[in-house]
Amino acid sequence: MSLSDQLREALRRLPALPPMEADLPEERMQATVPAAVLIGVTRREEPGVILTVRREHMRTHAGQVAFPGGRIDPGESAIAAALREAWEELGLQPETAEVVGEVDPYRTVTGYAVTPVLAVIEPDQPLSPHEHEVADWFEAPLAFILDAQNHQLKSALYQGRERHYYEIVWNDRRIWGATAAMIVNLSRRLQWS
Repeated sequence: MSLSDQLREALRRLPALPPMEADLPEERMQATVPAAVLIGVTRREEPGVILTVRREHMRTHAGQVAFPGGRIDPGESAIAAALREAWEELGLQPETAEVVGEVDPYRTVTGYAVTPVLAVIEPDQPLSPHEHEVADWFEAPLAFILDAQNHQLKSALYQGRERHYYEIVWNDRRIWGATAAMIVNLSRRLQWS
């Protein structure tokens, strides 16, 4: 069975636990800007996931690890937006991505209603980060980031309240916040082994 078929079959399952819906559940209704991200899984014997590091000067989430993605333009689908953003941010050729499907939507504290789009991509593509948006990119092992033992629940004060979030650390790369939450949701959905 191909990697794409394995992922499609896994997406059809009910999640092991309910998906998280928002950074702050009490604010989920305020997240109204449609957005999409690409969860690009490399077609390898040991698949990986492509992640970016945002530039330090970015207005929001500066220096953070993220999936390539952004706003959905009027008349655009989540899939089209995710592929377009991956092209703009990394030079990932849309035709090299085999879309598997959409994953549980997630609402961010910054007002975005994000649809993760899962796709299988060819490995070792000559990606080139957008000079104004992306400082770096890397490929983290799919098995590592989906392993619940690597999902550390953390807390911090946010607007005077204690907020809980997930953090995944791989090779000194700190994946946290909405990106980690989408990975946790994907892990619950795929139940990957």
